[in-house]
Formats: sequence, structure tokens, C-alpha cells
Amino acid sequence: MVPPSRTDLEVVGAFNPAVTQYEDEVVLLLRVAEAPPASDTQVAAPIYNVDSRRIEIKTWPRSSGVDAGDPRVIVDNGRTWLTSISHLRIARSRDGIHFEVDPAPALSADNAYETFGVEDPRITRIDDTYWINYTAVSPHGVSTALASTRDFRKFERHGIIFPPSNKDVTIFPEKIGGQYAALHRPQLDGFERPAMWIATSPDLISWGAHRILARARDGTWDNSKIGGGAVPFRVRSADYDGWLAIYHGVTESPYAYSLGALLLDPEDPSRVIARSREPILEPETPYERDGFFGHVVFTCGLLVDGDQVRIYYGAADGVTAVADLSLEDILAGLGEP
Repeated sequence: MVPPSRTDLEVVGAFNPAVTQYEDEVVLLLRVAEAPPASDTQVAAPIYNVDSRRIEIKTWPRSSGVDAGDPRVIVDNGRTWLTSISHLRIARSRDGIHFEVDPAPALSADNAYETFGVEDPRITRIDDTYWINYTAVSPHGVSTALASTRDFRKFERHGIIFPPSNKDVTIFPEKIGGQYAALHRPQLDGFERPAMWIATSPDLISWGAHRILARARDGTWDNSKIGGGAVPFRVRSADYDGWLAIYHGVTESPYAYSLGALLLDPEDPSRVIARSREPILEPETPYERDGFFGHVVFTCGLLVDGDQVRIYYGAADGVTAVADLSLEDILAGLGEP
């Protein structure tokens, strides 16, 4: 069990972890969602107050007419509030399966762009630095921020790197053509379904040269929207050479989040070489189909060991699960882009 950070909050989910290998341990950076205890008479939203530097609880009587039909949000007079607030917490393991969870957050809401919490991290190791990008949520919108660490004990924040509305950022683990590269997912404001884009940067802070990478596909398992998942990794074999990016795709009906793969050109990752014909992982078990937000498998991190691709993923926005897939099978399932 993951203990709450405060006695007046309950942990309602520990999911969507980033993962990396640090020294002789597997380190997860969990998204831990907390909420006030459920009540029959009122609904509540936890909010980080920048002035007091504390999480405060905003409440509404259930009889007030606010819209709380979606368990994730409360809508009051056109304004949206989250029913939980997330922070990032470290879990450590020797075997990658059995984890000890730190008692306190590693990164939590800290400024005006994070008042609704910090979510869905990814960890990219470059040399001896671990770069952590995460989703920052506030009334200003959904953006992506960056932090770094060398020891998973002290963290340095570097601010917003992709402004609203943008999330699902994954940073490649090395420079390509002299530039860093990242996948990202801007919101397209109703003109088109959300798609994956790619950008480059000289310093991991300033990003430009934005280009669209891949869209949702009609008549397939990812026909509603797609977005980045785990940090891409390089594949080199007799048949395949490129960056493999595990991403999530959403099926419109029946509604489900599943995982697939993109193979990107090794020298120009803005070019898609191949793409999964069918999901490599989809919600099938009770803990994936039933939960806080059901029919969801969503990854922010994986580890590769030979043919084994160990994917850590959030299930139904509530729990963390792990699946071991064959790299050979993932590659065999690729088809036309």
C-alpha cells in the first residue's frame, strides 16, 4: 500500500510510473493521486495554494447543482476542478517486481502552473543526469515541465518546456543530428483528432522545429487519438534499425486505451518507418477494465533486456502493473506506417 502524504487525504491511485535503472536498483517515479475522503453530502477538490504553500480543500454541497458526473472532475459555472491532486513518488526495487515506496513525495505541486498537481512523468537518462519531464496542471492549462536529478534524492526544476495545451512528452536518450528530440502531443482545439508531434532542442529547454509525426487512423485500434508513452529506445537488428516508441492509442467504440509501437528512422525520427497493426497490450484483466477510469492501459516507462521489453503501466487510472513482452514479437507486428 502507498501511504498518503497527509492524514486528511486518501490515496486513490498509484499509476503511470516512469522507470529507470539507477545503480543496482529499478526506480519507479509513481504518479500518486490523493483526494479527500468521499462524502455523501459534498464534493471536494484539493488545490495547491501558492501563497500558503499547502494543499487546501475546496468543497461544494452535492445539492448545489455542480456537475460531478465524471469522477475525475467537478464543473462549476464553466470552471473545471480536479477531484484529486497528484504528486510524484519514488519506489525502489532490486528485482523490478517487488518495490518499497518512499513515504514522502519526490516532486509535488510547487508553483502557479502546478496548482492541480503534477502527473505522468517520463525519465530520460543522458550521461549521468536523469531528466524528468512531467505534466503540470492548473487553471492556466495542461503543460509540460522539466526537472533533473543525479541521485533521485535531490531534484532541480527547470520550468515549463511545452506550454498549454501539451502533454505526453517523451525525450530521446541521445542527440540525433546534433539536436535533442522529443515527441509531444498538443491539443488541436477541435479541428482534428489529437496527434503526435516531434520537436528538437539544443539544450532540452527551448524546443522548436515542430512537425507532425503520426495521427489517429480510421478503422483501427487507435482511431480516436494517440499520444506518446515510454521513452523511445534504439533497435538494431538484421531486419530493423530505428527508434522504437511505445505509444498509446484510443479506440472510440468500444472506448479503450491500448498500447502500440512506432518504428522511427534512426537518423531522422520525424519519419515513421512502421507502425503496429494491432495493439501490443490492451485492457483485458479486471484491474485494467474496472477502476477509477476503466478500460485503460497507459505507459510512461519501460526497461529493455535483450528480447524482453518490460513495460510498467497504469491500469484503469488506479494501479501500476507490469507486462513482459517480446521485442521480436513487437517488431513482427509492425506494418505500414
